[in-house]
Amino acid sequence: MTAQDMKRVSAEEIKRMRQKGELHHDRDAPEGESLGPEFWAKAEVKSPEKPRSVHLKLPRDVFEFFYKETNGKGHLTRMQNILKAYVESHRN
Repeated sequence: MTAQDMKRVSAEEIKRMRQKGELHHDRDAPEGESLGPEFWAKAEVKSPEKPRSVHLKLPRDVFEFFYKETNGKGHLTRMQNILKAYVESHRN
């Protein structure tokens, strides 16, 4: 699952979705560790990389495009995601 597949919702929205029957819970889903001790014996804890902070000058129309596209919320994250997708598509 990628960040683009996820949708952020408030607790109130979750409550409404539950009341409408839009949330489903699989009661037969396995609980606890299902990966086994062999997996955990070889598992390594890796800290996420710290993002690098940069100062970036953008043309006004580019900034306004992203700002309007996100209604002013998450426009920088949207720009980051698009740049990351571009990099990923050109890496290979």
